[in-house]
Amino acid sequence: MHYEGNIIRPPSEANSIILQVSVGCSHNKCTFCGPYKGVRFRIKDSAIINEDIAFAARYCKQQKRVFIGDGDALIIPTDRLAEIFSSIRENLPWVNRISLYGNTRSILRKNNEEFLRLKKLGLDRIYMGLESGHNPTLKNIRKGVNAEQMIEAAGMVREADIFLSVTVLLGIAGIAESEIHASESGRVLTDMKPNQIAALTLMLLENTQLYEDAVSGSFQLPDQRMLLGELKTMVQYINLDRVQFQANHASNYLPISGRLQKDKNKILQIIEDGLAGRQYLKAECQRAL
Repeated sequence: MHYEGNIIRPPSEANSIILQVSVGCSHNKCTFCGPYKGVRFRIKDSAIINEDIAFAARYCKQQKRVFIGDGDALIIPTDRLAEIFSSIRENLPWVNRISLYGNTRSILRKNNEEFLRLKKLGLDRIYMGLESGHNPTLKNIRKGVNAEQMIEAAGMVREADIFLSVTVLLGIAGIAESEIHASESGRVLTDMKPNQIAALTLMLLENTQLYEDAVSGSFQLPDQRMLLGELKTMVQYINLDRVQFQANHASNYLPISGRLQKDKNKILQIIEDGLAGRQYLKAECQRAL
């Protein structure tokens, strides 16, 4: 496979065929994100993509899923994506799910007809980064969109009956806005109505603006206790049924997984136990991205 640079994929795609059809991220301005710094976004040549599909056809017959990379493959024009999806269906007929990252602006650029077309060709899941439901925080981290646009984009994915997984970042608002970041994120997640919510914990990367802000003192990362408080508040404000909730990413201090609302009280109790010292919290050396 012709991989270039840092290949980022969701934890749930660990066993998928990773097909890198683009390099970098079309936005690439978020202050907390470092993997694509200095990389100019581009779509890879068709010949390279076709070679990689041919490689997968020969060597990846046990893998039933394909994840399309890089950071925002959904920005690729629909006709081009349809060609790639059609080639996957033709050459990898055993694949039963195609997934990709899609940022809000990329989703809003497409229409329902385009999403239904891609779904028919195998698009099953879109991973979308909310990061925060608090608009001032979104502005500070240069997300490029606001919470209302996030909600609109989520509605478009739901309307096409495509599985929507949304991530939020504990700690991204710093100490000063910690509580409102958590409550607004819970409220916006409720309005987005995703199929899956994944809570990750911010880890500062040296090649990012947010790291420089932390060094200068203009950004203060919340401590373990405050981060657990954010998680608790966020869960309290989420009012959804039958949504997967996962805070078991390697970046988190306290791994949690359950289903809301069914497991809401159980999840809140686990967080309380963590705050009270009755649950083991990961050491810094055990955390990773």
